[in-house]
Amino acid sequence: MATMLRRLARAAAAPIANPHASRGQSSSTSATSPLPFAAIASISAALSSFYYFNSPNLVHLEEISEEPAQKLALNPDKWIKFKLQDKAKVSHNTQLYRFSFDPTTKLGLDVASCLVTRYPLAPDAEGKTKYVVRPYTPISDPDSKGHFDLLIKVYPEGKMSQHFASLKPGDVLEVKGPIEKLKYTPNMKKHIGMIAGGSGITPMLQIIEAILKNPDDNTKISLIYANVSPDDILLKKKLDVLEESHPNLKIFYTVDNPSSDWRGGRGYISKDMALKGLPGPNDDTLVLVCGPPGMVKHISGEKAKDWTQGELTGILKELGYTEDMVYKF
Repeated sequence: MATMLRRLARAAAAPIANPHASRGQSSSTSATSPLPFAAIASISAALSSFYYFNSPNLVHLEEISEEPAQKLALNPDKWIKFKLQDKAKVSHNTQLYRFSFDPTTKLGLDVASCLVTRYPLAPDAEGKTKYVVRPYTPISDPDSKGHFDLLIKVYPEGKMSQHFASLKPGDVLEVKGPIEKLKYTPNMKKHIGMIAGGSGITPMLQIIEAILKNPDDNTKISLIYANVSPDDILLKKKLDVLEESHPNLKIFYTVDNPSSDWRGGRGYISKDMALKGLPGPNDDTLVLVCGPPGMVKHISGEKAKDWTQGELTGILKELGYTEDMVYKF
């Protein structure tokens, strides 16, 4: 397991090589996902109703029952402890953490939603315990059995990220969720644009993989991904593989501090980058934004104080997008 996680971490690490090398256009196909449980339950209920109104012998009704609900590992109203199975270094300041749970249960995370983590601080003078609480979006498939993966950038002054850095395999983390963000459904828009900065790539990856693994989802995806330097690009190898094998995914990278051989974008995301790299304003267009507060303010305006979407401003407003065409994570 440790070897597998290290391989996943290497796939997430960013090389300094030219990010726009020649790419093939071969389209990969994926197996059709199993029928969701909710659909199975609905079918079961429908068959029960049919039997009730058509069977001459109603005594058999008691033998017909709906499929029992699958137990979920997450609970939105209760903090659950998950054990750290392993961790691996992704970049100079980012680690990949794998937490385990009962593989006979389902995690309970939808696309795109996040979970909330916490850890206790030392009791105050009155003996009360306060907690550091932070939301994170797993980068693992929501349907993964028995584990979920978190990609955590460790900041020198970040209380929660420093707590993650101190964790060792076997330690536990308190988690609650899911917290629903954008509820993605296949083909909800013809073209989805994405602007991500740093670890803001995590909800984007959740949606990207949901689209690409579904052969019936024809959504086009255009991602602009900004970072400080080429070394800071998270999940680059994985993103490049996805782009090479899926013609409906296009990615543009930009960095503040490019290396001598860097051939991608340079500097902050500009109006010109957004104009060239995103689908234009349209009823069939949705632009997703996730990243550091300064970037989000520059691109779309910040969320409101009550964490609702708030007013649309910034580059996207200037380019003609409306509030219903933009979603801020």
